[in-house]
Amino acid sequence: MVIIRFPTVEMRRRALGYLLGRFSGRSWATGEVLVPEPALPHLAAEGIMFSVEGAGTYDRILRLNEKAHPSAAGVPAAGA
Repeated sequence: MVIIRFPTVEMRRRALGYLLGRFSGRSWATGEVLVPEPALPHLAAEGIMFSVEGAGTYDRILRLNEKAHPSAAGVPAAGA
């Protein structure tokens, strides 16, 4: 899995519309999108521009989740 970003909001919407139903993934309000590597050539073939931010490691995804929900960072789950 890799994290990618799109140059415009419209390009991001177009990409998410294409990816939906074809590949698994996750997107954040901060603009990053997590996709499997095999999705990249398909996006390029559709003329969708993107830049690869890096590998979708556990630590990187954790930081993205904390950025998206800063009030939840470090708060234990209910009943924990």
